[in-house]
Amino acid sequence: MTQTLQRPTRIATLCGAVLLPVLMTLASGAQAQAGGAATTAAPMGATTAAPMGATTAAPMGATSGAMPGKNMRADAGMLRDIAHANLAEIATGKLAAEKATNPKVKEFAQQMVDDHTKALDEVNQLAQTKDVKLPTEPDLKHKASMAKLKLMSGNTFDKSYVKNAGVGDHVATEKLLMKTQSTARDADVKALAGKMLPVVQGHLKHARELDGMVAAK
Repeated sequence: MTQTLQRPTRIATLCGAVLLPVLMTLASGAQAQAGGAATTAAPMGATTAAPMGATTAAPMGATSGAMPGKNMRADAGMLRDIAHANLAEIATGKLAAEKATNPKVKEFAQQMVDDHTKALDEVNQLAQTKDVKLPTEPDLKHKASMAKLKLMSGNTFDKSYVKNAGVGDHVATEKLLMKTQSTARDADVKALAGKMLPVVQGHLKHARELDGMVAAK
C-alpha cells in the first residue's frame, strides 16, 4: 500500500523536474518579447515627435513671412497718393499752359506737365512690379479746384494757379515724399520718394518766386 502511494508522488516529482525548466524558458522568452516591444515603442515615439515639430514650425514661418505683404498695403497707399499728386500737377499744368497770360507762368506750367508726367511714369512702373493699382485721374479735391480755376482768367488766373497748384500742392507733395521716404517699408518705394523729393523741392522754390512776382502786379 505504501509503495502504491509513493509511485504517483515520484511521477509528479519527475514531471515537475522536467516541466519547470520548460516553463521558465517560456517565461523568459515572453519577458524578452515584452522588453523588445517596449524598447521599439520608445524610438517610434521619439521619431514621430521630431517630424511633427518640424511640420508645425514651417507654417509658423510662412505666416511670419507674410508680413511684407501687410506692410506693402501702407506703402501702396503712399504710392497712390504720389500718383494723385502727379496727376493733379499734370492736369493743372496743362490748363495753365493754355490760359496763363504771364509767359513765365506758362513756362512753369509746361515744366510741371513735363516733369510730373515723367514722375508719374516712374510711379506706374514701380506699381506694376508691386501689383498695386493706381488712380488714373486727379482726386475730387483737385477736380473741384480745377473747376474753379477754369472760370478765372488773366492775372487772377495766374495768381490762383501759382498760389494753389504751384506753392500749395508742392508743399503737400514735399511732405508726402518725406513721409514716404522715412516710413515706407519697401526699399524701392523709399528710393522713388528720395529721387522725386529734390525735383519737387525745386518746383516749390520756383513757385514761391513766381508767387511773389505775380502777387506784386
